[in-house]
Amino acid sequence: MALNALSLSLQFGQFAQLARHRAALPRHSVTRWIRHALDSDAEITVRIVDAEEGQRLNREFRGKDYATNVLTFDYAQAPMVMADLVLCAPVVAREAKEQGKTLAAHYAHLLVHGTLHAQGWDHETSEEDAEEMEAREISILAGLGIRSPY
Repeated sequence: MALNALSLSLQFGQFAQLARHRAALPRHSVTRWIRHALDSDAEITVRIVDAEEGQRLNREFRGKDYATNVLTFDYAQAPMVMADLVLCAPVVAREAKEQGKTLAAHYAHLLVHGTLHAQGWDHETSEEDAEEMEAREISILAGLGIRSPY
C-alpha cells in the first residue's frame, strides 16, 4: 500500500508534563499514524494544547464550554486535505489512564480519528456512520499494530 504525501507541522503549547507528551509524540510516529489514515495527500498541523486553550477553542468553534480530546478544523478535502488537529494534553492523558492504554496509543487513535474527520468522516450524523467510522479506525490502528480502542 503506497502512503500519501503529508506536510506536517507539529506544535506544542506550554503546559504541565510537556516533556512526557513530546516523548509520546515523536514526529516520525505522528507522521506514520496520520499517513495511514489518509486517502489523499495532505497538509496538516497538529497542535498539542493545555486545558485552557482546548476549552476556549471548543467553546468558540463548537459552542461547548469544556476541553475535549481532539478538535478537527478541516479547510479542504480536495485536491488535498488541509486541516488543523488540536489535541488537549490533559484530557488525552486522563483518558489514556482511565482506558488503561499508553499515552502514545491514545494519541495515535485520536490523530487517526481527527484525520478521518478532516476527510469528511462523521460519527455524529447517524449510528451507521458511527459504526463505519469506528470500523475504519480499528482497521487503520490494527495496521499500525495498535489494538482496538473500542
